[in-house]
This record gives sequence, structure tokens and C-alpha cells, in this order.
Amino acid sequence: MAALSRSPPLLLLFSSLCLWSSVTVLAVKVASGPVELPKQPDVRAVEPAAKDAPVAVAAGASPPRRASGWKLAEEEACREDLTRLCPKQTWTNNLAVLECLQDRREETELAPDCNHLLWNYKLNLTTDPKFESVATEVCRSTIAEIKECNEEERGRGYLVSCLVDHRGNISEYQCNQYITKITSIIFSDYRLICGFMDKCKEDINSLRCGSISVGQKDPHSQGEVISCLERALVRQAEQQDRGHPIKEECQKAILRVAELSSDDFHLDRHLYFACRDDRERFCPNVQAGEGKVYKCLFNHKFEEAMSEKCRDALTTRQKLISQDYRVSYSLAKACKLDLRKQRCSLDTSLPRAREARLSYLLLCLEAAVHRGRPVSGECQGEMLDFRRMLMEDFSLSPEIVLHCRTEIEAQCSGLHRKGRTLHCLMRLGRGDRSSAVDNICQNALQNLIQSADPGADYRIDRALNEACESVIQTACKHIRSGDPMILSCLMEHLYTEKMVEDCEHRLLELQYFISRDWKLDPILYRKCQGDAARLCHTHGWNETSELMPPGAVFSCLYRHAYRTEEQGRRLSRDCKVEVQRILHQRALDVKLDPELQKRCMTDLGKWCSEKTDTGQELECLQDHLEDLVSNCREVVGNLTELESEDIQIDALLIRACEPVIQAHCHDVADNQVDTGDLMECLVQNKHQKEMNDKCAVGVTHFQLIQMKDFRFSYKFKMACKEDVLRLCPNIKKKVDVVICLSTTVRNDTLQDVREQRVSVKCRKQLRVEELEMSEDIRLEPELYEPCKSDISRLCPNVAFGNAQMIECLKEQKKQLSQRCHQRIFKLQEVEMSDPELDYQLMRVCKQMIKRFCTEADARNVLQCLKQNKNSELMDPKCKQMITKRQITQNTDYRLNPVLRKACRADIPKFCQSILNKANEESELEGQIIACLKLKYADQRLSADCEDQIRVILQESALDYRLDPQLQMHCSDEISRLCAEEAAAQEQTGQVEECLKGNLLKIKQEACKKEVLNILKESKADIFVDPVLHTACALDLKHHCAAITPGRGRQMSCLMEALQDKRIRLQPECKKRLQDRIDMWSYAAKVAPAESFSDLAVQVMTSPSKNYILLMMALSVCVLFLVGLLCGRITKRVTRELKNR
Repeated sequence: MAALSRSPPLLLLFSSLCLWSSVTVLAVKVASGPVELPKQPDVRAVEPAAKDAPVAVAAGASPPRRASGWKLAEEEACREDLTRLCPKQTWTNNLAVLECLQDRREETELAPDCNHLLWNYKLNLTTDPKFESVATEVCRSTIAEIKECNEEERGRGYLVSCLVDHRGNISEYQCNQYITKITSIIFSDYRLICGFMDKCKEDINSLRCGSISVGQKDPHSQGEVISCLERALVRQAEQQDRGHPIKEECQKAILRVAELSSDDFHLDRHLYFACRDDRERFCPNVQAGEGKVYKCLFNHKFEEAMSEKCRDALTTRQKLISQDYRVSYSLAKACKLDLRKQRCSLDTSLPRAREARLSYLLLCLEAAVHRGRPVSGECQGEMLDFRRMLMEDFSLSPEIVLHCRTEIEAQCSGLHRKGRTLHCLMRLGRGDRSSAVDNICQNALQNLIQSADPGADYRIDRALNEACESVIQTACKHIRSGDPMILSCLMEHLYTEKMVEDCEHRLLELQYFISRDWKLDPILYRKCQGDAARLCHTHGWNETSELMPPGAVFSCLYRHAYRTEEQGRRLSRDCKVEVQRILHQRALDVKLDPELQKRCMTDLGKWCSEKTDTGQELECLQDHLEDLVSNCREVVGNLTELESEDIQIDALLIRACEPVIQAHCHDVADNQVDTGDLMECLVQNKHQKEMNDKCAVGVTHFQLIQMKDFRFSYKFKMACKEDVLRLCPNIKKKVDVVICLSTTVRNDTLQDVREQRVSVKCRKQLRVEELEMSEDIRLEPELYEPCKSDISRLCPNVAFGNAQMIECLKEQKKQLSQRCHQRIFKLQEVEMSDPELDYQLMRVCKQMIKRFCTEADARNVLQCLKQNKNSELMDPKCKQMITKRQITQNTDYRLNPVLRKACRADIPKFCQSILNKANEESELEGQIIACLKLKYADQRLSADCEDQIRVILQESALDYRLDPQLQMHCSDEISRLCAEEAAAQEQTGQVEECLKGNLLKIKQEACKKEVLNILKESKADIFVDPVLHTACALDLKHHCAAITPGRGRQMSCLMEALQDKRIRLQPECKKRLQDRIDMWSYAAKVAPAESFSDLAVQVMTSPSKNYILLMMALSVCVLFLVGLLCGRITKRVTRELKNR
């Protein structure tokens, strides 16, 4: 301020300086007598000795005294008021009397004559030109100490102005008290302020702020005139009063008066009278001076006990501080050196008034703090107080009052206390669907948030602080109070049990605006300012650029956050950690992502208006990805692609999956770089006991979203990107890409090419994707879409996960619609050729595979399990699943790749007629296998095919369900004749034995034919008759051990042993053999041979084979002899005929 006092008078608000110059004349004689210098170290010693006492205008006033000891207390006009209002010890000191009378209670009035007497007395004191000589004597040592004041030119009022500017540095008690006392007297009446009336006379009249004429208004209430002008100045800034604009020179005078009264609240007469009781109530022990009383009252402004009159006066003063920070004594003093050091007043491109704005000061100093430059703790403390002040009362920001007036009146009226109106506007600005604010108001709110910078210290936002106090005490108690990480901690606990609803709302309202300017997160700014300048070409903290607005900087940062080393231009490690933290927070609410909300506003309203729960809006946008407009689709796609690399961005999902992560995925979760490992782990452990419904739904949803674009699967994208571009160009959907690459791999494998076209790393990841897709039918759209109606009709209550829905459709295969049936059959065909893709089989038999098939090839797992099916160590559930797959395989040879390969020559040779009738898309219901069984009985199959059919016959002989033709034709007969055997837990061939035993009782011809075929097959090989084989096991060992199995050889051996009376068979074996002979005899009668080959087979397998062959040989011999005989006769006849 000393610098100000050295400027030309007109430019330096000389009117205000003149005020202080005039004040010091209090110690001067008004008359021509000599000046009396102080003789004691007390203000009383410098009281004036008036030559001419103030003229008593009214009647009753005593005449003026010329004696040097003239006292106000001796004047008749004020004696009564003095006796009534002032203690006797003050009567001897004119200054004390004056202070007592003008600081009286508001309801207490003075006599008009006394008013005028006091007025004339003060006026005389302020008009004598000899003030500097007294000031020089009173403040001699102070002037010598303060270099700037000692160098000031004398006689022009500059000396006293300099002393006022440095009054905080005045250590001399007498000088300090002198200046303090005098200023309180002068500020009681604006007319006593030199030059003020000249500058503001027209404005006072036009605004009707008071009368200038003496006597029309109480002179001691003339502080109200200044208050009126101050309120008018505030209204003008808010553009509420456009009819009477205040002249610029008067505006400067008003702010200068407010500045000069900033250290002692007594000097602001209007505020002093309005807040006298409140001061006693709230700040009784706070000493006046250095703005301490102001600060105390500001802190209690919204207390219930605070009077409205005082609150209004405090608000007016705060608004003046917003226009000129120097109106706050404590702020101007604490930050004076820092403002100079940080060069906050040297921007010549800005008008002077702009530099004085509180917001400019805060932004400039906040920029220094954010850049790590030193700013004194005292200044930062003052800044904190005023930032909190701005957040508490919206009316202190003229832009908010001006541009958000409509919203405040319509939506937020009556909420002005404790920052509630501001948070109401922030809620509207956040874009709740019920209402919204216009862009101008939105920008005003954003500017206020930047000025107040609540991201640096949550305590600045009183509404948030009060709402979240309980959450901070429980969830964030480990963080130091005021630390910026408190907000991050609150965000981490958003939507958790520890969060309370009111805190949740206040937090999201504030974060909405913080998220729109990356600089408002101080930790992010500190760690990333270098990267932002290097990669995004950003400017200073409080500077903006049209090419890179604040909202776009973060988008630039996160695009560089996930670059690979090959791509270059990556973020520093510390910055990347902070970018990931912000991304995690933004995933909690779609409104915290400015770019997403801006581009997707229309789509959110169109597709997601009903999705109001936590996290549903982004999921909804992802679900409707194909339907979104291009700009929205792009940003949602980019975000989803980012999530695929680092699923921890989806904080809600990670929170829901915490138990399963801790149990199964903690290793990958702790990695600094995710690269899709965590999501892959969650998918693999989706059905663990630690998995809850929320996590399972979230993981499945992300899997479904991944199907829309292969880029959404980070590991798949990185492994197969080059292969996709080369082999599957223009294909975007992941499922189509997987099919394309899988087909390429399969074709290369079948053609036995030397070098696979799909790279090894892609084939490996492709396998992972195929296995994941097999778990849920929804992950295979080509299967899911045709089967939707069947799912709702046949499996309405079945869960999709764990392949349960697919399993349900398989079990209901006969009832499926044609399209769905075809897709399920194709799926089964793929699963049978590659059992690893059979999710249910691999899940149920996981332990058994480890036990029995560790060395088996992945494609032979089912074959291995079938071979170990009857082991005592086999798990019952796995055994049941194997049986299901065997039943499926036997319905169609195409579902049994081993059989298909072994019998590829036999099938077209013997069963072409069935193939000709069958449709390529329909199942053959076991007809081909039944055909091959008959040829097996005829012993006409190739060796490989015969081996496979023998296995099928052996398996189906033990379990009738493995024979689809038998089950199809004999289901009713089994229920009627063999219900008890069919109900048995273990299938040991008893059902077929029952059907054989009840052959005569079977009514359905088709069923009878199937049983007869079984009998025929059993004659060809004893192994396909498990009951007989079990009964005759010992006899086979003793009597037929040397006989090679197959082609009925061991059966013939047993038959011969039965007829040989020297051999004694086991009773059970003998009985079973005799039963079989009877059955075969009946079968021969019921079903005679249909061809010569059938007849030959029947003869060769007949127990009376030797007898039949002997008889056939005798018959041939007889025929031969007859032929010879007939031939002799014919020859003779011929010869005789020749002789003739």
C-alpha cells in the first residue's frame, strides 16, 4: 500500500488519503494559538485546546470556550446525554466522550443539539492544515523505522496515508492507539472523509442513500450512507440494479473506504451497529484490530443465533471482498509478499479491477501451490478461509447470482445457508433428468469450483463436510484431515455399506464438476502436469486453451496411459497410477465422464431412461452398442476396450468380486499392469463358492459385451490382431472372428498343412475364448438367437451359466424347433470331436480327468473317460455325465468321431440306403449304428469298424439307454414288463435280459424285432451278452481260453462244450446257455432268414451246426449220385438214336 501512497493523488484515491490526513488534526489547536505537543504517553495528552469551541446552533447550547482546557462534557447541549450514556471517568477526555456517544446503542437517541455539537466539533478537527506536525511528533520513532514513510513528501497528506498503510507494523503504542482512535471517529460520517462527498454526491442522491444537508438525518448514522452505496455496488456487479450505475470514481472510493475499514470492525459503522450484539454473543474475547472480529463473525454467519441484520451486513462485506481482496485486511496482509513473489499483479493484459478480484488472487496463488512453488502457510490459511466462504454462500459470487438466478428461484430457493444452494445448483448442473441448467450458469459454477478448489481440501465444502463426517470418521480415519485423498477415499466407498445417502449425493455433485477439469484433482495435477505438457500441450494451472480445453486433457492422458512400449509416448508410472485411479472413480457414475455424457446424452434418454440404479447406465449403453449414434458408440467402445485391459476400472464390479479375487485371483489383482489377466481369472472362477450373484452377473455381462467386438477382449486382441487383419478382414464381432479363425485352424489341421496360417499365440488364446464361450449359450449368438423361444418354452427356470441352459436344451432335443435342433446338433458334433469344449463334461469330470486321463490328448478325453467309466474310483456324477454323452453319441454316427473314422468305408457300403433317405440337417436316431450292428452279426465289417461296433454292443448291452433304436421302440414295453429293472441305479444288462425273457409277451412288433436283433448280435459274440458272459466267465477260461474272441468263436466253443457230455459246465452258465438256445430257436421261427447270407449265419451259429452240415453234405452226395445215374441213361438213349 506504500506504493499506492506514492502515486499521483487523483490516481491513488486521494479522497481516502485525505480522510486520514484530516484525522490527525485532532491534536491541533483550531485557533491561532500554538500547537500543544503531548507530554504523557497517552492519547489523552494530545487532546485539542480549541480556540473556538464548536458553535452551538440550537438553543440551550453554552457559548464556545477559548480556554485551552475546553471539554465536551462541559457543554450544556450534551450534558444530559453524557450523564445518561457515558461513565464519569471518560468525561475529562474529549475523544472518549465522542467515542462513547457515537457508539451508543441503536435504540438510544441523542438530543439534536448534541448531535450538531458533535458534528461541528469533528468537522473542525478534520479541516486544520497543521495535522502533519502533530502526527510527526506522535509517531516520530515509527516514521524513522518505516523507510517509505520517512521519505514521503510533507504537507500533502502522504505521510499519514503511509502510516495507515503500515499500521500493522507500528509497534509504538501511542502512535498505534492514536491512529486507531481517530479513524473510528472519522468513519462515523462519510461527509468527514475528504473528497468522498465530492466523488459520490451524485450517486448518493440518485440512489437515495441519504441526505447531505445537515440536520435532515442523524449525523451519527451517516455510516448507513456508505452501507447503502456498498449494497448498490454489489447489486450493480450482479446486474440487479441497472437504472443507476455508480460512477467509476465513486466505486473506487467505496472500495477504498471498505479497505481502510478492514482491520477494525468499528470502522464499518453500519456493520458495527448491526452486529454489536452478535459480536458479544459469538466473539466476546476477540480483540478488535487486524480484521479478527470480521473473521470471527464470518465463521458464525450461518449460526441459528446470528441475527438476520448482521448476517446481511456480513454478506455485503464478503461480496465487497469478492470484488477486491484488499477489503479483507487479514488476506491482504498475509498474502502481500506471496502475491508479489508469484507475480500475481503484473498481468498488464488484464484491467486493474480484474487483478483485485478475489477469484483472481485465489487462482493465481492456487496455481503456485499446485506447481509446488512456496506460498506461506499464513497465506494458505487465509486462502482456505475464503475458499470455504465462497463455497458456503453462493451470493458472494456475482456470476452465480447473475447467471443462475432463474434456477435458484425455481429450484433452489430457501437453501442459502451452508452451501446448500450451491449444491442444489450443482445437482441441477449434474444433469438430473428432472431439470438442468443452461450453459452460462454451468460455466459460472465451473469457474466457482475452480476458484474455491474444494478438491484440494474437502473441508472447504461445508455441505460435503457435514454430510460425510460420519463416513470420513469410519472409512477414511487413516487419512490426515484436509488431505486431498479424503475425496478419493470417499469415492472408493461410494455405494458401499459405509456410505450414507446424503454424503453420496453431495460427493457426486462435487465430483461432477471436478471431473470436468483435470486440474481440480490436485494429486492428478501434481503427478501428471509434466506428462500433460509433454503429450497434450497444456498451459498453466489457471490458463486454458481452445485446442486443449481442461475436459480434453484427461482424455489425452488416458489414451497415452495404456500405450505399449512399441507405441512409445507413454505416461510416467506415477501419472499412470493416478489416471487409473480417476478412471476407477468415473466408472461409478456415467455423469463423471464428461466426454461420455456429452456424446451420449441423446442415447441415454432414448435407451436408458429406466436404468437409474448404480452403474446401469453404462451397462445399458454397452448393451445397445449397435444402436448408438456414431459419436457415442465410439466413446463407449473406447471405454469398453480400456476396461478389457484393466477391468479394475470397473470399480463396482471389482468391489462385488472382492471375495473371489481374494480367494482365487489375488496374484493377478496385485499386478501393476493388468493386461486382461484379472478378468480371465474371474471368468475361470465364475462358479466357485466365493462367487456371489452380483459378481457373476457383472462378469457375464462383460463377457456378453466382449462378443460385440473382438477389441473388447484385450488378450485376444493382442494375440490375434495380426491374424485377424490377415485372415478375417472386415469382421468385427468377436464371435465371427472366433469362428473365422477356428475354421482356418481346423481346415489347416485336416489338410495336414506344413505351416498353420494362424499363429501359435493366437491359437492358444483362441482356445481360451472357445472354452469361455462354451460356458453360456448367450456367448454364442448363432446358437442363442434360434433357441430363444425354446428356452422360454422348455427351460424357463434354468440358469444360463455353467452351461446349464445348453444342457437343458440337449436333454429336450426332440422337442426343439427345427432351427434350434440343428444348432444344438452342430454344437454336439463339435463337442464330441473336441470334448474340451463340452463345458459340463469338463466341469463335472474335472477330478476324474486328472485321475485317469492326465496323459490323454485333449481330443481323446471322452474316450479315456469311457474306458474308465466302470472303475471303482469313478465319481458317480462323472459316470452319469459320461453315460449321457454315450447316449448322445449312439444317436448318430456323426457324433462319434472314432466310429466315423473306423467305419468310413463300411457305412456307405452297407448303409447307403439309410443315408439316401436322411436329410443332412436331421439326426439319424441310431439307424446307421443299428445297420452296422446287423452287419457285425453277419461278420461282414472291416476289422477297425468291427472293433468299434463291438464296443458299442458291449456298452449298450449293459445299459439299454445306449441303444437309441431299442429305447425308441421299446419304451412302453420296458415300462410295462421291466419297470423294476429299468429303475435300478446300476445298469448291468438286466433290462435287455428282461426283454429277452419276456419276448413272447412283447406286443409291439418293432420292439420284438429289436429284441430279436439283440439275440442275433449276441450269437456273434459272447461279449455283447453281459449276463451270459458273466455266468460263463470261468468256463470260458477253462475250456475256451485258446479260442480267439470274436466272430462267434467263443460262443461256438461253449455250445460244443454244452453238447459234450464229458465237459461239466457251471450250473449258471449251463442254464443261461440253454435259455439262449431256446431264444435263438424261437427267433429263428419268428424271424426266418431274409437272405442266403442270413441263412448261412444262422447255420454257422446254430448249436446243431454239425448235424445240419452233415445232412447238407449227404443231400449233396445223393444229388450227385442221382446225377451220375441220370447221366448214364441219357447217354445210352442218345447213342441208340444215333445208330438208328
